[in-house]
Amino acid sequence: MKGAAMDGQRRDFLKAAGAGFAAAALGGCASMGAGRLGKVVVVGGGYGGATAAKYLHMWSNGGVDVTLVETNGSFISCPLSNLVLGGSKQLADIAMTYDGLVKRGIKIVYDTATAVDADKRVVRLASGSELPYDRLVLSPGVDFLYDRVPGLGSADAQAKVLHAWKAGPQTQALRAQLVAMADGGVYAISIPRAPYRCPPGPYERACQVAWYFKQAKPRSKVLILDGNEDVVSKKALFMKAWNEEYKGIVEYRPNYVLTGVDVATMTAKFETADDVKANVLNVIPPHRAGNIAMQAGVITANNAWCEVDFLSFESIKVKGIYVLGDSIQIAPGMPKSGHMANQHAKVCAAAVVALLAGQAPNPTPVLTNTCYSFITDKDVVHVASVHQYDKEKKTFIAVPGSGGVSPAPSEIEGRYAFSWAKNIWADMLT
Repeated sequence: MKGAAMDGQRRDFLKAAGAGFAAAALGGCASMGAGRLGKVVVVGGGYGGATAAKYLHMWSNGGVDVTLVETNGSFISCPLSNLVLGGSKQLADIAMTYDGLVKRGIKIVYDTATAVDADKRVVRLASGSELPYDRLVLSPGVDFLYDRVPGLGSADAQAKVLHAWKAGPQTQALRAQLVAMADGGVYAISIPRAPYRCPPGPYERACQVAWYFKQAKPRSKVLILDGNEDVVSKKALFMKAWNEEYKGIVEYRPNYVLTGVDVATMTAKFETADDVKANVLNVIPPHRAGNIAMQAGVITANNAWCEVDFLSFESIKVKGIYVLGDSIQIAPGMPKSGHMANQHAKVCAAAVVALLAGQAPNPTPVLTNTCYSFITDKDVVHVASVHQYDKEKKTFIAVPGSGGVSPAPSEIEGRYAFSWAKNIWADMLT
């Protein structure tokens, strides 16, 4: 009964996350009527940007002229991309077009935003063209601080020691390295200090590589070289998997703060630990808000992240610019996740539509988060939470008792995870 009850609660939570909380974020501005409310440019077509573009258009009934700027010709999901490394999925399984947004009437510009003139309210593109805006939404994800990893400064080095922390060509390249590695070899993953994109992601990746090794290269090893003092997400569940499912394959090492890489010998160097040599070295460098956020002047915290007004996600520094997703300075207990970026986007879209219509944003927005991690190709665990805006603290606070983690990996959670992906991709892109 306990498991059945939990499954029922899980289904109810997913339904709420997909419908009720979006309505709560929207408040009273679902129908603004036809007419031109203004031009909004959205930079970045990921979980935050694509969602923002869709809901700006939809919740204004077409009254907002929306242009989405995206460097890549298709959306490739970072969530589930570790399954490509394990070999149970292909990149094509997690890639989608933006055709659904085009059909809605949203303009898609396949280009790279290189500069923002906040005074003139213009976005400049790599092609040389300019896009004027009344409001600008930035959801650029992250860019990597290679200057903090001596030895990885060149393009050649970065092509050999991969991060694969942006799903796409590097995901396929890292998979190829794993396939080419001889049985008995060592795969080592270096994790930066938090905060970083997707807290449980590196530990899930270790599981997926270990799953592949267990099937195809049983004498091989996975080393987790964590720059943090301990596992930062789902610790008990991951440790149990490494000690039982992948006993003898996975070794976890905390406090491995990376100081440099010797690409010629595939050796990682650390502050207080011995060097580690690997056959496949996977380094996730420290990162910060995407480059366009730096150029636009909205990075305000630790020279890395963007502080925002959480009622609208407007930059605290530059008026008229809103920042979503992994680029922001997060609220307490708020992860940098795809689901959370989708939620940011809905609160932001509702606020921008309201503001353009001369109304105030919803004063009590609510966010949800669900993050699944694949232990094997089918067995999955999750962490979930609900976040309520606190008007006194002017930030989001995790609601006590609103979430939690799985008791153990299960195939039914695996089915939930694939359903979550299918539903959130449809929510973003159709």
